[in-house]
Amino acid sequence: MTKKLHYFSGLTIALFVGVHLTNHLMLLGGTEAHLSFMEIARTVYRNRFVELLLLLAVFLQILSGIQLLRSKRKDLNTIYDKLHLYSGLYLSFFLLIHVGAVLSGRLYAGIDTNLYFGAAGLNTFPHLLFFVPYYSLSVIAFFTHVACIHRVKMMRFSNQPVAVNFQTKVIMWIGGIIALVILIGMMQVEIPSEYQL
Repeated sequence: MTKKLHYFSGLTIALFVGVHLTNHLMLLGGTEAHLSFMEIARTVYRNRFVELLLLLAVFLQILSGIQLLRSKRKDLNTIYDKLHLYSGLYLSFFLLIHVGAVLSGRLYAGIDTNLYFGAAGLNTFPHLLFFVPYYSLSVIAFFTHVACIHRVKMMRFSNQPVAVNFQTKVIMWIGGIIALVILIGMMQVEIPSEYQL
């Protein structure tokens, strides 16, 4: 039951993350392209029901992840098992901080938690010393976690571990490239005065 809960809450979060990362990649077309895409996407994920579903998924993902960690921590036989575990731990850390910061900014500070809210820390010294690894590792951890899940599922059906391991590494590399592209894009955003730290 815990495994299924973790899987389906993770799938829900992954759908949102896919939209969110696509939104960040829109920076390749400029700030306006990013903000325009975000306005359209927000009509879906800022719907009260969808937002509640996403928050519930985050809560269940972290809770079920901790339970799975307790039962599986002795079964870390390969580097991929360890990467699966560590990427999941980092994602839990990131989700707690990131969701908390966004909700606090919106509900208590009355700030539009848009591109400028996220990019402000990346464009200010010394804050960028925290935010550069914080954001980059979140994208890398997400793709690493997905890659390790892919590997587990493929190994059940494949008798070609070399090919499966190659696919796993390709997914991880894609994550690293996307993290770099997003980071470069966000570090070139001109931050309005009301968002400057």
